Amino acid sequence: MTSRRGSCSCGQLSVVCEGDPVRVSVCHCLACQQRTGSVFAAQARWPSERVRIAGRATEWVRTGDSGSTATFRFCPTCGATVYYEIDDMPGLIAIPVGAFADPGFPPPVFSVYEARKHAWVQLPKHIDHMD
Repeated sequence: MTSRRGSCSCGQLSVVCEGDPVRVSVCHCLACQQRTGSVFAAQARWPSERVRIAGRATEWVRTGDSGSTATFRFCPTCGATVYYEIDDMPGLIAIPVGAFADPGFPPPVFSVYEARKHAWVQLPKHIDHMD
């Protein structure tokens, strides 16, 4: 079984994910743009029983447009988000793709909030697109 290790910038907070992610997606909402400091967020989700977490995390809870909440966990030393959970997706843990520092990571299969996507961003045509 494939094992992937991700971490924050300083390495204090890390995750090990077993097997392939159940979904890799990108989100173009303005909150994700602000949280990541980029023009979109890319994340992969695994069943929580296939994720091991090590290190200290600080958490921040945000209520989304739909009314659901997301609990982001980040390193208290370097500030990088390493994992999060969304209350309307129980049993899944999302990991920002960048935490793996792996250019060979599987591409997204789903893109959401495309109404807020920067005009110059191009994504694969074959993935599911949602405004």
